[in-house]
Amino acid sequence: MSRSTNGIQRRCVWLVTGLLLVAVAGLTGCVTKPPKVREEPKNLVWPMPPEQPRIRYIKSYRGQMDFKRRDSFKDTLLGIQHQGIHLSKPYGVAVNSDGSRMYVTDAKLRGVVIFDMEKKQVSMLKTDAMGGLASPVEVRVDSKERIYVTDSFGGKLMVYKPNGETLRSIGGADGMKRPTGLALDEARNRIYISDVVSHQIMVYDFDGNFIKRFAQRGSAPGDLNFPNNLAVDKDGKIYVTDSGNFRVQIFSPEGEYLSSFGQLGDGFGAFARPKGIAIDSDNHVYVLDAAFGNYQIFNTKGQLLLFVGAVGRGPGMFWLPAGMYIDKNDRVYVVDSLNKRVQVFQYIKEDESESPAVPEAALKLDGD
Repeated sequence: MSRSTNGIQRRCVWLVTGLLLVAVAGLTGCVTKPPKVREEPKNLVWPMPPEQPRIRYIKSYRGQMDFKRRDSFKDTLLGIQHQGIHLSKPYGVAVNSDGSRMYVTDAKLRGVVIFDMEKKQVSMLKTDAMGGLASPVEVRVDSKERIYVTDSFGGKLMVYKPNGETLRSIGGADGMKRPTGLALDEARNRIYISDVVSHQIMVYDFDGNFIKRFAQRGSAPGDLNFPNNLAVDKDGKIYVTDSGNFRVQIFSPEGEYLSSFGQLGDGFGAFARPKGIAIDSDNHVYVLDAAFGNYQIFNTKGQLLLFVGAVGRGPGMFWLPAGMYIDKNDRVYVVDSLNKRVQVFQYIKEDESESPAVPEAALKLDGD
């Protein structure tokens, strides 16, 4: 009887030990491993030496694991690593006035992802019940930190306070159908929105009042065919990627046609799928092309100056790039959609040396 009891006890000990091992393995084995953060290249520039660089690659951002952080002692003991929020299907990008926050729209996450460079945190913009987004496309931030997001399927432009509280919804009765591109001109109290279905540009003031719409579908100068993205230069001129006509069109602040450049083709200066557009402090025009996997840089006359990138997954390469943005320090933000990241570059002015225009240590966009 005693021998039998001892045998049962031994079997129980082995059973309990086995269950504990399975439990520990479950805690450590079922955790999703975070994506590996690759080492960034130190001196990736365009054009290549011996020519003076004009564009310098800085860094790529995918999500929380781009920032170094310490897990709790308990999590470390159990082998748990926090993956956090990561981009899934990004399209638009913008930063606030001091560059401390980067905002990225994500269609799959159905919201706006915030990269807080000071806190080294990635989070979703927490909106209220009125502020839900069906299909966020473009995002912009004004000088008061208010956040503007075009909701394509929702047929509206949402405006949020910095904390995500809904300030207003623009559209509806004005006939907005599928808003995509977005540009803010605070100096002239104008908001410009491209409606890809109506083939028009809609104009509002910053109180949400409808002012006018301009353009119609067609291929003549001033006509639009599936307009995608927008940019406004320091003089208030409006630049539109007229995707169905494979060109960029330029309008006055009042919507009068001024000029255009580009045509369908696979050579330098031509377009296949023009998307994001932005303008640097020297009035150079940057145009993303989703088919070419690059962005081309033009002067205001439409003359090609430089192109950056190719189709691929490495730094400075793109796979279906979408939106782009240039901040006041001439940092160029490119949404690399299928690579699920935002790549950041620096425009280097002609009178600057070959050293970085802004030392990386001084950039707020620093994940270390």
